Amino acid sequence: MKPFSYARAESPDAAVAEHTEGSAYLGGGTNLVDLMRLGVALPNRLVDVTRLPCDRVEDDGGGGGLLIGAAVRNSDLAAHPAVRERFPMLARAVLSGASGQIRNMATVGGNLLQQTRCSYFQDVTRACNRRERGAGCSAREGDHHNLAIYGHTSECIATHPSDMAVALAALDATVLVHGRGEFSLDELYGDDPAENSALRPGDLITHVRIPPSPRMTGTYKKVRERASFAFALVSIAAALDVRNGVVQDSRIALGGVAAKPWRARRAERELQGKSATRSDFARVAEAELEDAQPLRDNGYKIALVRGLIVRTLEELS
Repeated sequence: MKPFSYARAESPDAAVAEHTEGSAYLGGGTNLVDLMRLGVALPNRLVDVTRLPCDRVEDDGGGGGLLIGAAVRNSDLAAHPAVRERFPMLARAVLSGASGQIRNMATVGGNLLQQTRCSYFQDVTRACNRRERGAGCSAREGDHHNLAIYGHTSECIATHPSDMAVALAALDATVLVHGRGEFSLDELYGDDPAENSALRPGDLITHVRIPPSPRMTGTYKKVRERASFAFALVSIAAALDVRNGVVQDSRIALGGVAAKPWRARRAERELQGKSATRSDFARVAEAELEDAQPLRDNGYKIALVRGLIVRTLEELS
């Protein structure tokens, strides 16, 4: 492991001041430390942000929204009474990720910014545009069975590994970046799959804001290769408002299919005013899949997305 210096920040201002060129923020370290051991991440300085006053889940005004500190541990987030009561979809998503030991360490901010688990990104002997722009993408002709079917480019076909981020996308959550303002998750991740996020060096996420939820029933489901401690092949965070058998509103986000949580906006538009029936749900799934671009070995995800959308919407209706 490359030698590095260490600093502990007590405030967001201090953290940003300590972050110099080549630095990295250290939260739970459940992803960063692994990448340092592999030689993928080579920070010359770690700025510990676990002591910042951003470790609480609080009411955001009086409407039922929440303000979640970036230093909140994943286990604490999933167990928080307000999260379980108002946003059970989020609690389910968090509990679907990793193991209990990792959730006890991992932080909300770190979870959102964790790196792809593409094996070619983690192997410094292979070409990867995420590690070195212009190096190429070994995954395109290699093992890509678990990689993207949406939004990928010739530069990168990685998928984002976070379960939490998928639920937050469906909940229209925003992130607060110290000194920069408030960003949607689409803005946070940007449109370039070869970049882990659109943040600038030194940018620090301090909170996640979830707006009050409309009248909907929601859930999170995850398809994976084994029953526990595995990243999603495909996942879905979905919520429906159905009245008199007609869909009034919906929220759908997919995981395991793109370099960021994939908000299924075409499906949401198609659902508006439709009857809550299996046949309509199937047509909605097909509409969303029109934008999919499966690769040589991951076309099976088309069937997974189709089935997961239909089954989940049926359960919610």
